[in-house]
Amino acid sequence: TWILPEMRQAYLALARQRVVHSVETWVDGELVGGLYGLNLGRMFFGESMFARRSDASKIALAALVCLCRERDIPWIDCQQQTAHLASLGAAPVSRQAFEAHLASHVTQAAPGDWSYHPGLWERLQDTGQPPAQRL
Repeated sequence: TWILPEMRQAYLALARQRVVHSVETWVDGELVGGLYGLNLGRMFFGESMFARRSDASKIALAALVCLCRERDIPWIDCQQQTAHLASLGAAPVSRQAFEAHLASHVTQAAPGDWSYHPGLWERLQDTGQPPAQRL
């Protein structure tokens, strides 16, 4: 309800420029949940999530985490501090830390390929450490 026609047009234009991306959860041909956001450099800024079925947005967020890990995007900006996002691993950062991270990551080259492959689910458990250190 808060997405005005002008916003929709702006986001569609950004999508054509490959800046806006959606991650969707589909079941039997029906869109049941998802999220969208902006990719600038090596940052992803989540804009909105929705679910028409239980946990559908969580599946989309998990897929986004896998994709970001594969594309060397270390942070997803959730923009809000909620119990729901905290339960999924989100944690607040100070403004100073956020601005420092932006300065070093937004200017880096953005990943060109945002297509998803089911094999990326392995990245959900990837801690970035060698296997022996994941214990």
